[in-house]
Amino acid sequence: MENSDSDEPEKKKPHLNSLSPTMARSSTTSPPNNHSVDAAVLQYQNQRLLHQIDKQKHDLQDLEAKIKELKDKQGSYDEMLITVNQIWNQLVDDLILLGLCAGGSQNALQILDGADYSRGSIPSCSAEEMFLCRLLQRDSIEANGNDEIAKYVEEALTLRHTSTRELLKLLEHTIYSHREKTESMVHTLDGKISSEDAIIQLPKIDDMMEREVKNLREAIDILHVKQKEYADVIRTYLSSQSTDQSEISRITGELDDSMTELEESRRKLVNLKMQKDVASGMHNLTSGAVNGTLSPEKSTERTISLRELRNSIEETKILAADRLSEYQEAHEENLTLSKQLQEFQNELKDDKFVHSSRLYTMRNDQLQHWNVEVDRYKALTDSLQADRALVVRREKDLNVKVESADAIRNSIGNTDSRIEELELQLQKCIIEKNDFEINMEEAVQDSGRKDIIAEFRVMASSLSKEMGMMEAQLKRWKETAHETLDLMEIKESERRAYSQAEMFKNAIDEHSLELRVKAANEAEAVCQQRLSATEAEITELRGKLDASERDVLELTEAIRIKDKEAEAYISEIETIGQAYEDMQTQNQHLLQQVTERDDYNIKLVSESVKTKQSQSFLLSDKQALVKQLQQVNTSVESLKMRISHGEEQMKALLTEATKTTEEDRHLAVNVETAKWELADAEKELQWLKSAVSSSEKEHAHIQKDINDIELELHIERSSRKNLEEELRELNSMVAEMSSETGEAAIQKLQSEIKFCKNILQCSVCTDRPKEVVIVKCYHLFCNYCVQKNLEIRHRKCPACGTPFGQNDIRFVKI
Repeated sequence: MENSDSDEPEKKKPHLNSLSPTMARSSTTSPPNNHSVDAAVLQYQNQRLLHQIDKQKHDLQDLEAKIKELKDKQGSYDEMLITVNQIWNQLVDDLILLGLCAGGSQNALQILDGADYSRGSIPSCSAEEMFLCRLLQRDSIEANGNDEIAKYVEEALTLRHTSTRELLKLLEHTIYSHREKTESMVHTLDGKISSEDAIIQLPKIDDMMEREVKNLREAIDILHVKQKEYADVIRTYLSSQSTDQSEISRITGELDDSMTELEESRRKLVNLKMQKDVASGMHNLTSGAVNGTLSPEKSTERTISLRELRNSIEETKILAADRLSEYQEAHEENLTLSKQLQEFQNELKDDKFVHSSRLYTMRNDQLQHWNVEVDRYKALTDSLQADRALVVRREKDLNVKVESADAIRNSIGNTDSRIEELELQLQKCIIEKNDFEINMEEAVQDSGRKDIIAEFRVMASSLSKEMGMMEAQLKRWKETAHETLDLMEIKESERRAYSQAEMFKNAIDEHSLELRVKAANEAEAVCQQRLSATEAEITELRGKLDASERDVLELTEAIRIKDKEAEAYISEIETIGQAYEDMQTQNQHLLQQVTERDDYNIKLVSESVKTKQSQSFLLSDKQALVKQLQQVNTSVESLKMRISHGEEQMKALLTEATKTTEEDRHLAVNVETAKWELADAEKELQWLKSAVSSSEKEHAHIQKDINDIELELHIERSSRKNLEEELRELNSMVAEMSSETGEAAIQKLQSEIKFCKNILQCSVCTDRPKEVVIVKCYHLFCNYCVQKNLEIRHRKCPACGTPFGQNDIRFVKI
């Protein structure tokens, strides 16, 4: 700037020097008139500018008021959009979770993931249209005019309506399918089923339960994954908040640096003002010298000096004007920055403002709410873990029961295979017996000892007896295999068979031991012969070993000498290599120093450029921070929605867990009842015997009931007599009333009788008398109408609409 300012007066100097002396004189004489005219014109222009500034101020105030009204309207509109979006998202989440609770497929979880993804994504549109884009679940509004925007919004809303309706249809479909399954299970369990049908249907029910448990586990795993994702998002948000705070501190430091630079520029401006004042003092001195008495010979020199002074004064004026404009601009920027800094500092320092600010209150409420939710989630997770342990135990019990049933079936099926195996063992024993007889004959021929023959005969006789026992047991097992035996008897028979087989094995082992002893004696003689031969060979080998050891010692001494020579050569090579490596390291160190100096020079140049660019980047960083704050606020809102969605999912999972536990209990009870029915089917003979005794007891009970009925009949007869007496009294009263009032009283009585008859008749068909009472609501109807209502699926009272069952009906005598 200074170079450009110094160049401008040099360009203007020839124009000033080219002026004539007459023009110079006229210029010296005309300044006072020009100053007076310029002052009047300037005053007029100042007044006009003041009026224009006032008008602009009023217009600005009106515009600010309108902008405030529009902002208030925009805030209310945004709040409405936020509430509508929250309610709509809650509705969609409730529908999805209800579908899961009703036993829907895993498509509901995929829909929920898609909804979370669409809600978590930030749309690429303006801040004014952000909430509307989120409500429509679109990235941007592709329209130009107001009518096109309205049509686009209506189409998007209709699409979202259709999606929610499809969710409703899916929920209804899942509920109907679940009802059909439960009704089929109820029909199968309530009806009287044979043992074969129960065995066929029990695995189907087990498969259904396994599928439901798998679905529950998958849903719980997905929810755990989502909980981890939410925790990661919250952690990233906290880390971004810390980074934002560090960036804010960095920006404050840069602002302080800019403030110091501004103070330096202000000092420079003060110095320039001082130079200007010095120049004005020099001008006064020159004017005093002109008014004084000088010789007429030096007039030309005076004019030249005056021209030069005027030129220098004009140059200084131009420089001063430029410096003033620069100073004013810098001062205005300094004021704006200082105001912003003061506002930021006041906002940061004022605790009241911070505590009363909307963001602080929102964050505080969120903190409290999240703390409460964390405690609640901890309690829920504890309860879920406890319920999960119970479910796992019940599953294990069911698996153990199923395995025991399979083991029983396998044991019943394996009896035939065991019988076949025992037959094969018998055949093997017969073959071994024949082999033993042959061996015994050979031993008798070879040895001729009477004791051994007697022992073998005893063994043969015992074996024949045991074979007979085994054949008898096999016959028994064949006879008893067709009958239904208990598990304990089968196990005892197996143990007996195993013990007998072990006895056979022991006998065979004893016989084989005797034969082995004979073979061992023969082998000892052969081994002694071989030992004598090996001892002779060992003596020869020892002599050879001594000779080889001597050769080894000679060779080791020669190797040691050669090793010493090799070590000397290696040490010389290592010294040469170390010297070469030292030279290479020195060269690398020097090269690194050269490169470091070059890098340092480059860094100095880049840092000088960066310092100049940092001031220009401050404003852009500030705008980016404002945008980041807006994005953070939007992300906080999305996190709130996700957290609420997670809460609803946890609630739905809890309800599902409770339902599954109840269904597990019902299924366990049903399985136990089926087992008891199977056991009862086997115990029908005993029950017939007990039925005779129970029939006798029932006969006695019936006699007691007959006595009670006779007592009731006696009571009813007495009540009938009382009613007849009351009728007589009423007839006498009617006769008296007829004599007193006449036809009016008779009509009243007839109307009352009709009213009483209508009360006693059924309110549905108005033809039959009331015979049945619904216990839940105590409304009276005829038996035909109630039986008709029982045939319908939705059994409700015709009068009040309360649901009832077969057990809620009682007969009444009126």
